[in-house]
Amino acid sequence: MTPITNTNDLIAFCDAIKSAPFITVDTEFMRETTYWPKLCLIQAASEEHEAIIDPLANGLDLKPFLDVLADESVLKVFHACRQDMEIFVNLGVMPRPVFDTQVAAMAAGYGDQVAYDSLVRQKLKIDIDKGSRFTDWARRPLSDHQLNYALGDVTHLAKLFPKLRDRLERQGRLDWVSEEMKALTAPGLYSTNPDDAWRRLKPRKHSVKYMAVFSQVAAWRERMAQERDMPRGRILKDEGIDEIATQLPTDAAAFDHLRSTSKGFGASKFGLDLAEIIRNALKNPEAFAPKVEKSAPPVQVPASVVELLKVLLRIRCEEEGVAPKLIATVADLEKIALDDKAQVPALEGWRRNVFGDDALRLKRGELALVLNGTKVELVELD
Repeated sequence: MTPITNTNDLIAFCDAIKSAPFITVDTEFMRETTYWPKLCLIQAASEEHEAIIDPLANGLDLKPFLDVLADESVLKVFHACRQDMEIFVNLGVMPRPVFDTQVAAMAAGYGDQVAYDSLVRQKLKIDIDKGSRFTDWARRPLSDHQLNYALGDVTHLAKLFPKLRDRLERQGRLDWVSEEMKALTAPGLYSTNPDDAWRRLKPRKHSVKYMAVFSQVAAWRERMAQERDMPRGRILKDEGIDEIATQLPTDAAAFDHLRSTSKGFGASKFGLDLAEIIRNALKNPEAFAPKVEKSAPPVQVPASVVELLKVLLRIRCEEEGVAPKLIATVADLEKIALDDKAQVPALEGWRRNVFGDDALRLKRGELALVLNGTKVELVELD
């Protein structure tokens, strides 16, 4: 297997696959020491063609392949696609439409977040040699064994996808997967706007001063991580953002008394810049504090009701052959236990048909859980 390293060969490959009804796609990347993932390989296959693309090759223009990803007449099939999607979004294209076989496998009854090698083993009766799993994909040259391992991620997928799709079609569940795919192609899911960085964190307070500084420090860290291409945690740990928003340091001496910053941080360029940002935020905190809806006072969740809902969820998922994690989380069950009109996916669409309606009937006393020998069953009550 020789990777594609020049644009003419890439154009020829893209011409061969752009009329296919679907292509399978995977990537190999490194990001342990960087903010931005370093794309090292792209693997792609149709039912008739396959290739490995080397994005590190000098002079290679990826545009022909990115155009295929953007072509909505070609279905793009991934397995656990979140990070792959993020890479392509960073390259300027949102792949559409997409089909994630990990999500599809959950809908088809293969368990929660089934691994690719497990799905290949179950559907194709093939055991994948994982010896090259921890390869340094940025190294060149890569061995034939490493390249064949990488290519297998899409060639097996090209055989697996039609089987999985056909199973879902027989079960009447293709629409379930399509609904999930809309969320995976929502641009906001891959936003790297520093002003939104605080949303990924968990502020412990909601006072105006705290939130003003919390959001500004989170945005500063995001900008520094992006500009220097460093992991966020190497700039400042998450707990450091909370400590700074709580203690409100505005000079070098104040930073040196924090547990989350190293000695001398306050006098460093990081510290000086951050102190100025904090002072500025404190001049007019109302202008900098994001609008956060105040949470309602905590309500004691009825634990016994949640436990009953867990049992019901397991029963319904076993009957339907669908992974419980695709239906509802424990947090969702807690909300349902408290409110029949809770804003959770389990009370909407196909999930409501599978589980939500029965959950509400159980709460109303219209259904009961009974033990029949070693099996828990649902019983209608008059």
